[in-house]
Amino acid sequence: MQRHDPLPHVRRELSDWRLWLTRALVIAFAALAGLSVVFFSWLGDWALRLFHQGREAWRWLPLLWTPLCTVLVVAATRRWWPGAAGSGIPQVMAALDPAVAPAQRGLFVSLRLAWAKLLLTSAGLAGGLSLGREGPSVQVAAGVMHAARHWLPARATVTAQGLLAAGGAAGIAAAFNTPLGGVMFAIEELTRRPEQRSSGLLIAGIVLAGLVGVSLHGNGTYFGVIRVAELSAALWWPALLLALGCGVLGGLFSRLLLLSLAGPSQGRLARWRQQRPLWFAAACGLAVAVIGLVSDGAVFGGGYEHTQALLGGTLAGESGAQAWLFAPLKLVATWLTTWAGVPAGIFAPSLSIGAAWGADVAQFSGLAREQAPALIALGMAGFLAATTQAPLTSFIIVMEMVDGHTMVLSLMACALVASGVSRLLSPPLYATLAHAQLRRLPPDQSPASSS
Repeated sequence: MQRHDPLPHVRRELSDWRLWLTRALVIAFAALAGLSVVFFSWLGDWALRLFHQGREAWRWLPLLWTPLCTVLVVAATRRWWPGAAGSGIPQVMAALDPAVAPAQRGLFVSLRLAWAKLLLTSAGLAGGLSLGREGPSVQVAAGVMHAARHWLPARATVTAQGLLAAGGAAGIAAAFNTPLGGVMFAIEELTRRPEQRSSGLLIAGIVLAGLVGVSLHGNGTYFGVIRVAELSAALWWPALLLALGCGVLGGLFSRLLLLSLAGPSQGRLARWRQQRPLWFAAACGLAVAVIGLVSDGAVFGGGYEHTQALLGGTLAGESGAQAWLFAPLKLVATWLTTWAGVPAGIFAPSLSIGAAWGADVAQFSGLAREQAPALIALGMAGFLAATTQAPLTSFIIVMEMVDGHTMVLSLMACALVASGVSRLLSPPLYATLAHAQLRRLPPDQSPASSS
């Protein structure tokens, strides 16, 4: 039997300076991406606190400030940073399209767009708009990681596509403090073509970005820790009802977003949005302000506070009408914020909407006291999976919020059922929006012209 000597391979590994420089650069830029998302989180929280302080000082302030802030953000986005509009996830997916030339990727992802996204989304939170920063964090972190390509040595095993996918996933990992969710997001949503020679290095970068978030934010999530009691047999029919309901509602929400953002330009409102975008943005901002006042401020921002209150049981005394209104009002406010053209994500609002519907089903089924946290967790996973049609990512993000692993199979089943129902009602949200982003390419660079 021939004996294998590992020493020559070890010597080649240690003497290859290009390999070690590539590794060092990927790890360093992954840490920078994580720090960028942590700063983004801090800035967004600070901006939203300022808004709430102003609202407490003068109750009617949102009626003036929210429309004005919406107009300013939309005007700046359209004038200087059109690539920063929307969630940010479709831009990263568009940049990963093989038909996009390297010189054109800056239309979708760059350091300039990353900083613009960070500032504009935070300004939207300062205006009280209903948005999340997790989707924008994908574009921010991808822009930081993509900048590493300028420093990589020739013939590096890591490509620009690999850096983009790793950066986008690092954004999810750092924003949610869920490294596993970031890895799954890269596999399920951003790219299905992993680079085998460098996938381990890129995954290490994703995990490192998540660890940066954990080390600075603490080992928790923005929505808190979900502590569930022992699951009972009485839970199965409310859970099935919730999964099917989340699938229908999330599918309709996704379809509504697509019709608004990527649909035909016919119709009075669509023509108004196209011809008078700033007036349209002002109207959307005013509508969000009115909805916020009706909900006593609950729909402003990403929805973290309301979801944490649900999980903590501090909304137990809330009136029935007020409790049932939160989910539909939050859905409408999120849709109007996105339709206005503000750089905004829907991850956090979708989780808060799902949590509210889970609490509603718990009240309806009479399981509010003992099983409400479990149904809230199922609602979060189900509605996010239905809206994004990324069930594995949704399940893992919520799973990492749950204290213990008793709900792993239940969360997975709910996410898969809700996503399956949603597919009957709507095409994939981010993939469709990514195709719409590709229309921004010059005619000779578009996928249609190259096919």
